[in-house]
Amino acid sequence: MAGLVLAAGAGRRMGGPKALLRLSPTGPSLVESTVTHLHDAGVADVHVVVGSAAPNVRARAERVGGLVVEAEDWDEGMGASLRRGLDVLATTDARAAILMLVDLPDVGHAVHERMLTCVDGQLEGALVRAAYDGRAGHPVLLGRDHWARVRQHAVGDHGARTYFDLHPPVLVECGDLATGRDIDRPHDV
Repeated sequence: MAGLVLAAGAGRRMGGPKALLRLSPTGPSLVESTVTHLHDAGVADVHVVVGSAAPNVRARAERVGGLVVEAEDWDEGMGASLRRGLDVLATTDARAAILMLVDLPDVGHAVHERMLTCVDGQLEGALVRAAYDGRAGHPVLLGRDHWARVRQHAVGDHGARTYFDLHPPVLVECGDLATGRDIDRPHDV
């Protein structure tokens, strides 16, 4: 099992990269929190895709044990980051990845743990998505059998959305653990 954190965006609506955002003046950045939550859930190898502000995001991710890879075409959108991350994962022996976005501050290790325990040993074929009050969200548990086809559908800012439309994931309710809401603008914090 590997972790894959997409943290490459410029955060234009936020006024800067969300990966660097701190929810309190002395607290960790969102990329640090996200990597730490995955480690706390038992995911040893957490790969972090960086792009905008790469040196700063890299430093924070590596500080907490993230394995950093850069998506040079990050400004294409989430699809480029997802493709780059899946390319790196394909070189590992991971049977599945838990895919996480960096801008979901209340999604912590309890959600990751629930996602990791919902699959009965069939990791390679897993296609499971967290839901919050019935609404699909993140993280996504993505088995290796899906990586190549997800990669083909990851274009622009859609990430895996098109693939999920064709191959609906199993939803695992996590609304009792988090809201799953992302932060896009300063007033969302």
